[in-house]
Amino acid sequence: MTDPGLYDRLRAAAQAVRTRSPIAPQVGLILGSGLGGWADGLSRATAIDYSDIPYFPRSLVPGHRGRLVIGERAGARCVAMQGRVHLYEGHSAATVAFPARVLIALGASVVIVTNAAGGINPSWPPGTLMLIRDHIDLLRDHALRGANDDRLGPRFPDMTAAYAHELRVLAKRAATDSGIDLVEGVYAAMPGPTYETPAEIRMLQVLGADAVGMSTVPEVCVARHMAARVIGVSCITNQGAGIGGHALSHAEVTETAARVRTTFEALLDAILAALVAHRELAP
Repeated sequence: MTDPGLYDRLRAAAQAVRTRSPIAPQVGLILGSGLGGWADGLSRATAIDYSDIPYFPRSLVPGHRGRLVIGERAGARCVAMQGRVHLYEGHSAATVAFPARVLIALGASVVIVTNAAGGINPSWPPGTLMLIRDHIDLLRDHALRGANDDRLGPRFPDMTAAYAHELRVLAKRAATDSGIDLVEGVYAAMPGPTYETPAEIRMLQVLGADAVGMSTVPEVCVARHMAARVIGVSCITNQGAGIGGHALSHAEVTETAARVRTTFEALLDAILAALVAHRELAP
């Protein structure tokens, strides 16, 4: 039996989710390390294990629970991913990005992507929340590599506004109104799983990056391919190699993410409420 193409895999995954929940999502959220608990606060919620969704990849990384949760919060209908997969787990960029495609196929016209990231800007201490203005893709694979299906999007998507300007303005205003500090910067994606060397961090500084991580870019690329608008937020969980003067560890990442989780969740709620108030979501 031949493997179905991307379009058919996407339809099968979306249909499996629709049979479990009557809610048509307006917003898709990809919840990074330590943030998956936000989805537990959705009302009228239905949780689906990734293993129960056809073709949906499953993560083995600690802190990524592996469930899709559909429900309502802050006046918005949401579908949230509790965890994601990464290239360093052995997946292609297209596989990493497939779940984001499912969120959009379910109806999400806005995708909020979150992650834990290393700090490159030395003025931002761990715990800083950064709104992503733009990104630098150094992953060495691309989610759109291979044959293009015109039913999903164009062969050459424009990435001039990968992170929608009007939604960044809205997010910054929502943060200010909520008393939440939110900086804005450029995210660089590296393949991992090793943390960057001090020389690589210096290179990224020269390139203009403010934070570095191992995710997000494939998801943003397919979101733009499918004409969804994107908001990206990074939690700076540690300073990059050579900046903080100490060895890096995943424990530091998870500890910092846990420390700022309440603030990060409040920011997500504020952004959702602003999207609803400013009628940025489909009915």
